[in-house]
Amino acid sequence: MASTVDQVTQRRRGVGLIAHDPALSAGGYTLIAPQTADGHVYLVDIEGRVAHEWKLPVRAGRHAVILPNGNLGYNGNHPRSPDRYAPWSMWHGGDFYEVTPQGEIVWRHEDPDHHHDAQWLPNGHLLYAACAPVPAGFAERVPGGTAHGPGEVMYGDVIREVDRSGRLVWEWKAWEHLAPEDFPIHPGFGRYHWPLVNGLGVRADGSVLMSLRTTSGIIAVDKASGAVKLHIPPSVVSHQHAPVALDNGHILAFDNGNFREGAHVAFSRVVEIDPADHRVVWSYQDEMVNAFYTAFMGNAQRLWNGNTHITESATGRLFEVTPAGEVVWEYILPWFAEYPDAAARRTGPGRLNSVFQTWRYHADQLPWLGAAGRLS
Repeated sequence: MASTVDQVTQRRRGVGLIAHDPALSAGGYTLIAPQTADGHVYLVDIEGRVAHEWKLPVRAGRHAVILPNGNLGYNGNHPRSPDRYAPWSMWHGGDFYEVTPQGEIVWRHEDPDHHHDAQWLPNGHLLYAACAPVPAGFAERVPGGTAHGPGEVMYGDVIREVDRSGRLVWEWKAWEHLAPEDFPIHPGFGRYHWPLVNGLGVRADGSVLMSLRTTSGIIAVDKASGAVKLHIPPSVVSHQHAPVALDNGHILAFDNGNFREGAHVAFSRVVEIDPADHRVVWSYQDEMVNAFYTAFMGNAQRLWNGNTHITESATGRLFEVTPAGEVVWEYILPWFAEYPDAAARRTGPGRLNSVFQTWRYHADQLPWLGAAGRLS
């Protein structure tokens, strides 16, 4: 006889709104595009209620954002992207949509080479990470990593920017600008993707931030020359995601902590880094460090009141902390399902509520939302 106990551990521990301190929280609305929600995107108010919902034609490849015009920018999983390597099905996107609050698709861009992050730029352009096989002989120059089979193809990152017509206006290829001996793959990662740009950002000077997953570290690239003008090394961060340029010139990043040097347990943290000297000037980690950990994905957002919104992706856990590190809001995604395709289930098995990134928005950024919804 089957047990009557819910066998999904994360759901059994509680979902929805877990904690809220209205006096200290920034408030607002959180945009959530769960990885296994079949294209559903939810706007959740600070009390954990769904204030608005979209249904997109494809499941989330990665994340969704609210654009300056109030529309939804959606990073969908391209249904015809070729199967490049084992985790590809789980983390590629490539089917981008701009959608009105009423659900009308007003723009679409397709690139089956896309994976991980994308940035919707203020000028309407789309900046995103893609990949292609590295040139012949290059893979042999890349140190480290674990080979998974003879003749395995190594893919390298190609960062692309397209305009509203889909025209390519900028492209950067990792193998043309990074010396492989300076960016070895950690032994814990495979050799199928180097250096695996899993996060992008744009600094005030126009340089492009790139988070390097398999080698660890963050770089900033000059768009005119393609040269690396900043390199925050693996001694500062550990296989991180989501570099964000803050108004004060610092860089906020989600430091996942895979293979963290000197740590006897795996734990994640959020760090604010001064790029001038690579010094961590602010950080958040749980007082029981391994209570906050996601081995993959994750992001952090500095809010308008100085608090930080954090996405612990693998567990579908979202929370907000003050500058002093006090948790003032916590929410667990209640939407659980398996990945619909077998290839993705091999890498991400089970009924999941995971999400790549989530973002908090002030009511003023959602003028189309009904007055009743904005009261919260």
